[in-house]
Amino acid sequence: MADDSESNASTAVDSAATDAEAACFEAGIKFGSLYHQFAGTPISPDSAPSLARAMEEAIENQPHCTDVTVDVRTDELADALANASAEYTELTGRFLEVEIVVEYEGWTVVTKMAMEDGYPLMRLEEVRNE
Repeated sequence: MADDSESNASTAVDSAATDAEAACFEAGIKFGSLYHQFAGTPISPDSAPSLARAMEEAIENQPHCTDVTVDVRTDELADALANASAEYTELTGRFLEVEIVVEYEGWTVVTKMAMEDGYPLMRLEEVRNE
């Protein structure tokens, strides 16, 4: 009868993440932080540029993050405000285009968020070893 350690050894799976996988995970963390930290923030055409800069600078503070670009879709913002009773609205993904670059252990990961079929999708654009 085989002991449990022999049985477990033959079915063991290497569960350690690769450096590329860890870099992708880091990028996902940055996107989650960016989106959920700022969603609901009051935004207007006048405040859009400073809010975009604040978002970029806040996320760039995080480990392994080398570049963040936030573009506010001012056309969408103007459309949302056209019939509104206030001069501002709350920030949602439909107003944003975002790119985040993460570098981790020689790997560079480029991720983007953009609207697709009415939903802000975050996607992995590129993973490269440098």
